[in-house]
Amino acid sequence: MAAKRITQSSINWAALAERVPESQRPIYLQFKSKSENYLRRVLAQPENPPAIDWAYYKSVVPVKGMVDDFQKQYEALKIPYPPDTVSGQLDALEKEIKGDIENFKKESDLRIEEYKKQLAYIASLLPFDQMTMEDYRDAFPDQALDAINNPTYWPHQEDDRKNYPGSE
Repeated sequence: MAAKRITQSSINWAALAERVPESQRPIYLQFKSKSENYLRRVLAQPENPPAIDWAYYKSVVPVKGMVDDFQKQYEALKIPYPPDTVSGQLDALEKEIKGDIENFKKESDLRIEEYKKQLAYIASLLPFDQMTMEDYRDAFPDQALDAINNPTYWPHQEDDRKNYPGSE
């Protein structure tokens, strides 16, 4: 089985260029140039190697049978083209990854909506420099100090009290 001839690049350069950060644009352009130059060099070569003129060599080479022996060996030489055994695996992996990407997009959209709600709530609050302690307690009941129901003493965090003189 012979390898099929590459006739054009299968890379979507426009889609790839959209994803390249501005800081890496020179590297991307250099890579694209090398790839296109390689493709041009491949396409400049003939698809099949030139045929060998065995009759010419038989008339020129003085050793009898040498050209015939070379011709037999050359025609018997078969370089196997490796079979494509991974394309199916890659296609399955690509489908799996696309599914993961779609799930991630859905989850991200849900998180974005939640964050937008949080931002709208924070935007509706009084600015922190204008809040009183009561306003803060009303806005953030889980974070506000409650000196009556849950008094704390300096240092207020439990971790800070460890190894503090007088706390045993």
